[in-house]
Amino acid sequence: MTSLKKRAIRGAIWTTLGFGCIQVLRLGNNLILTRLLQPEYFGIMALIVTLRVGLELFSDIGISQNIVNSKRGDDPDFLNTAWTLQIIRGIVIWIFGLLISFPFAKFYNDQRFLGLIPIVVLFSVLEGFSSTSVHTLHRRMELGKLSLYEFVLQASFLSTLIVLVWFYPNIWALAIGTLIGGLYKLISSYRLIPNYSNRFAWDRDAVKEILSFGRWMFIASALMFAAEQADRLVLGKLLSFKMLGVYTVAYTLASIPREVIKQLSYKVIFPAISQQADLPRASLRAKIIRQRQILLVGFAVILAALVTIGDLIINVLYDRRYTEATWMMPILCCGIWFSLLFYTINPALLAISKPLYSAQSNFARFAIITLCVPLAYYRFGILGAIVVISLSDFPLYIVNLYGLWREKLSCFIQDVQTTALFIGVLALFLLVRNSLGLGLPIQALF
Repeated sequence: MTSLKKRAIRGAIWTTLGFGCIQVLRLGNNLILTRLLQPEYFGIMALIVTLRVGLELFSDIGISQNIVNSKRGDDPDFLNTAWTLQIIRGIVIWIFGLLISFPFAKFYNDQRFLGLIPIVVLFSVLEGFSSTSVHTLHRRMELGKLSLYEFVLQASFLSTLIVLVWFYPNIWALAIGTLIGGLYKLISSYRLIPNYSNRFAWDRDAVKEILSFGRWMFIASALMFAAEQADRLVLGKLLSFKMLGVYTVAYTLASIPREVIKQLSYKVIFPAISQQADLPRASLRAKIIRQRQILLVGFAVILAALVTIGDLIINVLYDRRYTEATWMMPILCCGIWFSLLFYTINPALLAISKPLYSAQSNFARFAIITLCVPLAYYRFGILGAIVVISLSDFPLYIVNLYGLWREKLSCFIQDVQTTALFIGVLALFLLVRNSLGLGLPIQALF
């Protein structure tokens, strides 16, 4: 077994374990917070976090991807220049957050946004000053150390947040807690790698390389935000903040498989393929297809199980205020399958410096959400909107499939086979559930 393959396997195991432990922490935190706070607070915070993430992605110049992918990724001048650009970006994000807070509050008709947005978006400034050591660990694929670091960081942040909300059960505690999380990350990032530091620098060649790669990353990331976050922005206008909070709970649980795959995609698949990007396309495709098969088969079973019992999980974990999430979650889970197909192969296009296909894919999803979700809502109510959101991953996948075909990395046959497996396993699980007298996962609709 090659050294790269060993590192990739170890990285996949560490990433999955680490992310799984973090999700358990987040779930426990979520269960506690939902009992201490009103559902509308989660709806409001979902909008603010969506705005912050949007500003970050609309200003993304691919600093992390550059450090992982560049031949100069270990050069101190390159790293320090990237750190300097990262700080400038963080400050710019906060300024834009200040400027947009008033129209945002006006659009959603809630003056609380005027104070909450500047506090939450200050997180981006703190993140900008954080060390590039995290990206260096990604590059080196030292994912065991990175996973442990992220777990400790999340545990510290979430425990602090619970204490804060316990004494001050209001939305301002959530905002300040987010800021404290950014402070924890800033301080701890400088302890990750011994004798590793950053300073202000401006290497013109490094700036040129980062911005050259980053111009496509900017487009891809901006459209990724539009594709992945537009649902909350649209629903925030159509629904009450309380119902948006319920939707956020359902969507968060339904998206766990997608988030696991995204972590593997970014931390393992992308750096592994980047180190083999010079291979002939046929050889590169064969390596990708072989390893991807294992991932898709495993996640087909996991996702089918989540669709089958998702409503039962919500009934057990949450109180009656979140009842409508029981039918939302299974519908949203079904659409996640196309995201799994997308994220297990999309890093190949990024590794060969073709991020434009990602931008096109995300634009397709964004168009479906912004155009079809309001129409479906006004025609069929919230059920129609949820169904459209669930199906919105399909155009994302189709456009990406075209890019893979153009670059001779097509995986269509494998996709058909694993999709058939997913449908078959799901049908079997639903049959077993029905035979146990539990009905369908969307029983609450009837």
